[in-house]
Amino acid sequence: MEVEIISVGNELILGQIVNTNVAYLADQLRQLDLVAKWQTTVTDEPAQIEAAVKLACQRADLVLVCGGLGPTADDQTLPSVARALGVDLTLATKHWAAIQADFAHRQVAMTPENIRQAYYLAGGEPLANPVGLALGSWLVSEQAAVAVLPGPPREFKAMVQASLLPKLRAHYGTTTPVQTRVLHFVGQPESLLMDEIAAALGDLPVVATSYVQPAEIQVRLRVTGKTPAVAEQLLDQAQQAIVAKEGAYYFGSGPAVTLAGQVVALLRQRGAKITAAESLTGGLFQSTLCSVSGASAVFDGGFVTYAARAKHQLIGVRQATIEQAGVVSAQTAAEMAEGARRALAVDYGVAFTGVAGPEPLEGHPAGTVFVAIAQQGAAPRAWQLRLNSRLGRQAIRQQSVALVLLALYHQLQGKN
Repeated sequence: MEVEIISVGNELILGQIVNTNVAYLADQLRQLDLVAKWQTTVTDEPAQIEAAVKLACQRADLVLVCGGLGPTADDQTLPSVARALGVDLTLATKHWAAIQADFAHRQVAMTPENIRQAYYLAGGEPLANPVGLALGSWLVSEQAAVAVLPGPPREFKAMVQASLLPKLRAHYGTTTPVQTRVLHFVGQPESLLMDEIAAALGDLPVVATSYVQPAEIQVRLRVTGKTPAVAEQLLDQAQQAIVAKEGAYYFGSGPAVTLAGQVVALLRQRGAKITAAESLTGGLFQSTLCSVSGASAVFDGGFVTYAARAKHQLIGVRQATIEQAGVVSAQTAAEMAEGARRALAVDYGVAFTGVAGPEPLEGHPAGTVFVAIAQQGAAPRAWQLRLNSRLGRQAIRQQSVALVLLALYHQLQGKN
């Protein structure tokens, strides 16, 4: 069974964006025991797309074409694929009506080109787009089975999960039973984490692979060739062994688990509320928290206190503390967390202050971060994060938020 992924886009060829779609799709296929041995990237030129599809159909049984389904002139993927397969395009009238209704609801003017997003390969089936406007296509031709998917990662991943994978399971099944489980970690270097996981697994017939994201590491456990019941038992044993070793960095399992989601869920269980005072992170913690559905039950608001004056005036950090310890200090972080908590009369307050870089501040190099958690009825707890200055500003900010969320996760579970 040969599989090829074709990625379309000038921005991919020119290196202007990283092709995360192909890695994601290859991993999803692997879980169905379908290995994409061919992976091709082409420009938006119709001739190149057509040639790539024709070649792929000669050497692969399944061809997946990604990108170029928008309404603009350079979105030529679908008609190019149709020419390569010798088929026409069909208008999905209900979807076209839905697109028109969407534009009318948003009071946005449509262009004639928007209708292109409602076409699919004639003789095949449309693939629903749960979060966007452009339809995908699925066609089993004499040459190969072909799927055409959108390029924006949010739409792409949603269509893969909701529309493509069910189609592939129905069409191919899996030649070898595959069971997987995703574990989530923060704060442990990938190489050390994977070495320790390998030791924890020992002789268990479970394969562990890692996927690094900006603020976490996902570890996928995979069992092949076992019945579902046996595979689940093996995955349970593997997870228990790994968490026993890496529990300080672990925050949950499952494909949709997020650290912010776990913290919000624990706060809701306790009926507790939280706030934040952010200097270094500039509101990133609060934004991350609010990305979780239901966050309003635990978060009323917070503070971004970038300047020393704002720290003093808004949340009561003492001038003496700032003058004696500096804004980049455990003392200032502790007073920020407690001051924010008191100002909104909530159960928990967190704080961030430090140096994102690239320049040092108060003699501290980039990557020096002080954070704190204040809890009603207890003294605030402040500590220092020593992050690699070479990470860059945004990664330092993201890791700071993730590490405080992890500390909250464990504190809410009564582990520290």
